Amino acid sequence: MKRPLLIAYQFLTGLSDTSTGLLLIVAPEFALRLMRLHVASDTLPFLSYIGVFVLSVGLACLYGGLQALKDVPSDRLEVVWLLTAITRALVAVFVVVKMASGALEPGWSSVALTDGAIALIQFLGLARGWLPNARI
Repeated sequence: MKRPLLIAYQFLTGLSDTSTGLLLIVAPEFALRLMRLHVASDTLPFLSYIGVFVLSVGLACLYGGLQALKDVPSDRLEVVWLLTAITRALVAVFVVVKMASGALEPGWSSVALTDGAIALIQFLGLARGWLPNARI
């Protein structure tokens, strides 16, 4: 993987989750409206709570981007990739199971697909040694 692509990837995923997390914290109903999702209004405080976790994944990705900019040893970024990939994979599985049971509407598939795809990219990248080989 080329280093500029790695940096762009880190900041794209980081900014996406950071902004989504912040929106879920301060304006959960608006965030869901942007995603074309609907939930009962009494669940909004819990969505704000979930936003804190989404924000933490985003900040971890941004930290990884800063590490890639500094060209530090790849083991730091590998830990970020592993932990965020685990989190994203678990979210994807959870959402798919809940959609299959009817507990979540089909619109949540965008969350499962996005998190699942990013987790897959990162697990593949870790297995194939993309990060230690990232060059300019």
